[in-house]
Amino acid sequence: MALTDEAIVKIKGMITSGELGPGDRLPKEADLAARLGLSRNSLREAVKALTLVNVLDVRHGDGTYVSSLDSAHLLDALNFMVDLHRDDSVLQFFEVRRLLEPGVAALAATRISPEQVTELRLLTSDLAPDASVEELVANDLRFHRGIAEATGNQVVCSLLDGISGATQRARIWRGVTQAGAVERTLAEHAAILDAIEIRDAEAARAWMTAHIAGVETWLRKAS
Repeated sequence: MALTDEAIVKIKGMITSGELGPGDRLPKEADLAARLGLSRNSLREAVKALTLVNVLDVRHGDGTYVSSLDSAHLLDALNFMVDLHRDDSVLQFFEVRRLLEPGVAALAATRISPEQVTELRLLTSDLAPDASVEELVANDLRFHRGIAEATGNQVVCSLLDGISGATQRARIWRGVTQAGAVERTLAEHAAILDAIEIRDAEAARAWMTAHIAGVETWLRKAS
């Protein structure tokens, strides 16, 4: 194991064991290096790496702290990776959405509040048939985000935020090239929401699967 990797593992161990918690300050560099049996250079490189993935927060002139470790903050690294994806990998992101989002819709059906149903219902009626492609995609993103929020699971929300961004261009492309994209999207959204509103988790799962798979199938044929 490289020395920097060893340092990362040891710092991670301090966090997972509960020795260091969110917001805690790490010991001084010299003290921590001696305690972990590492060189100061290896420790410094490990701190840099853990800072990049938002596990640690270096405050110049103050010290190094464990971050809040909340899911949205930690998953920023995923969003960064998604931003670097190539166009030929977008189908892989659709596959991930098809694996995740039907389960999210099913969970939302068991947890959604009446207020959240109303908000989503407004989204399904807020788009005119002659809406622009940009308006369609923005509405679609808000709809899927709203369903994720209805689960009450912040990890799910953060994951889908990153993945949805990677498929945004494909949805714009579909909206430009496929006739009836607005009407089809709204009809599918309404069917998903109908199932969620009556708390039919399996119907919500099925409708969401069809919705995601429809775009994925179109993209495979168009590629």
